[in-house]
Amino acid sequence: MTPSIQRPVPSLSLRRIAAAAITDAVLILVFAAVGRDAHQRGDVVAGVFLTAWPFLAGAALGWLASKAWRNPLAVRRAGLSVWLGALAGGMVLRLLTNQTVVLPFIIVALLNLGLLLVGWRLAWAGARRFRKN
Repeated sequence: MTPSIQRPVPSLSLRRIAAAAITDAVLILVFAAVGRDAHQRGDVVAGVFLTAWPFLAGAALGWLASKAWRNPLAVRRAGLSVWLGALAGGMVLRLLTNQTVVLPFIIVALLNLGLLLVGWRLAWAGARRFRKN
């Protein structure tokens, strides 16, 4: 059996992967910040990270499960996997760490994380299609 040959990833691809991962992380932080602002006051920075970390970890699991780095801008493969990873992983981790998980919050997270994590990819795809015409 011969070892597989690894092709170097062009730097543009690495930048695209990094940009997509950072965009996902920033949008999850925005989701957490808006939620904290609506419901709690106090230590803003630490509070946002306390709220966001389960969703960030879940999104990372979604990236790994779908191998999203292969095409981080793909709506179906990357977007849906990151969204559902963030949602499911986030809720499980919140349960395991005794943070609040109630049906209204699950619904809000489902809709908002979907809008953010899939939405920016849809907008990107639409802009690329528009530029081609």
